[in-house]
Amino acid sequence: MSAGAWVSTSMPYLTSRPAGQPDAWGAESAARGRRGGQRIVEAGEVGASGEVAELLGVAPGEAVVVRRRVMVLDDVPCELTDTYYPATIARGTRLARTAKIPGGAVTLLNELGHTGVRVREDVSARMPDEDERAALRTEPGEPVLRLVRVTFDSADRPIQADVMTMPAHRQRLRYELDIEIGTGR
Repeated sequence: MSAGAWVSTSMPYLTSRPAGQPDAWGAESAARGRRGGQRIVEAGEVGASGEVAELLGVAPGEAVVVRRRVMVLDDVPCELTDTYYPATIARGTRLARTAKIPGGAVTLLNELGHTGVRVREDVSARMPDEDERAALRTEPGEPVLRLVRVTFDSADRPIQADVMTMPAHRQRLRYELDIEIGTGR
């Protein structure tokens, strides 16, 4: 990992933002004296792949809404993020459009009555395909991290699935967990 690697925690991306506040990525970047942004390259309905169908608990091929983004840090692409939502939640909302969402998607989901209460994340490493390597500006032989996050509501229904790909040498993922003793959780 390089000296300039980004240390990332998930918590800011899981909670709704107060009205008028920037999205979590912009706020976290600014708090560290950096410029974070995103380019939304696609948004709308697609048929769920086998993986996405499993993550969201829908049938393969069933309509889901996707937002595909390139995240940038100081004008350098640092992450490819595809976020999927069940069409029953996102169809016809700002989630299905390419415009930025004030406060971010989690804030909009909360406004729509869909609040995440549990998250599952899986992290793996692999070599990028050529499109990922070009988009992330990595050198041949540099691996990527793939983080798959599913957010569940209070009824344990998946409301959002994120598939993120990032250069491994520019990232460090940090997990801080509160442990409730005696609760079996």
